[in-house]
Amino acid sequence: MNDEFTQRLLALHYVYPKPLNRLAPLMKDDPDLEYLRFRSPVDLAETMQIPLEKANALKHGHQRIRPLIYRDPLYPSSLHDLIDPPAVLYLKGDAALLDAPEKIAVIGSRKAEIYSQSVIQQLLPPLLAEGFVIVSGLAKGADAMAHRCAIDSGGKTIAVIGSGFLHRYPKINDELSFIIEETQLLVSEYPPYMPPRKWNFPMRNRIISGLSKGVIVTQAEVKSGTLSTIEHALDHGKDIFAVPGDIFSPLSAGPHKLIAEGAKPVWNGAQVLEEYRHLRS
Repeated sequence: MNDEFTQRLLALHYVYPKPLNRLAPLMKDDPDLEYLRFRSPVDLAETMQIPLEKANALKHGHQRIRPLIYRDPLYPSSLHDLIDPPAVLYLKGDAALLDAPEKIAVIGSRKAEIYSQSVIQQLLPPLLAEGFVIVSGLAKGADAMAHRCAIDSGGKTIAVIGSGFLHRYPKINDELSFIIEETQLLVSEYPPYMPPRKWNFPMRNRIISGLSKGVIVTQAEVKSGTLSTIEHALDHGKDIFAVPGDIFSPLSAGPHKLIAEGAKPVWNGAQVLEEYRHLRS
């Protein structure tokens, strides 16, 4: 069996789940689907006898999607340590980032304030300079700040999302999502047609933690989705770093609680690097 053809057909079927007779026109002159990604929406519309709008959606949805099953050599070994590892990951962008040895999660509240922005700009550059890849969840607030800082600093970032690629969420991060899939890596365990659902996001959080050797928390309330990522991280022995904040801000309560429970307080990237140097020695 041609494994590359299998991947191409799966990627096509995920975004256009039609029976074989509807897909056959694409394979008449291109039996291995080698050239599908180069075909224009107009060409696809004419070949498949579908409206141009559907052809545009198919082209955009299919482009550069790579399904990665749990037995693939590129599948991160750290995800096998989860109680419930994803059976399949869907990738858009630079898949090689999954193999980066130094990955660290940066997470925080969707209501993150300018304080989080300042903290992230202080923490990340030293880590990026040492080759760390920043992992986060592409939510608004702290996640988006972390991804943008990594990109603006010339570093690398992985965004793990809680919906399929055809349902971008939240809309406020559309532009950032496009940049990440073009120059970084976008990851989901959900097929492209899966819309965002409330219960998808706690599941996404275990992948953020599972990919990373440690987790940095900026601002978060005590009762926060952010802390569900920490629960996954603690279950699997990951390093937890928390940023102290204004004692009068509810968004400092989460990090302060973590510090009281044993998380490492940090306020610059050099402290994180020093901790890993200490752990290696």
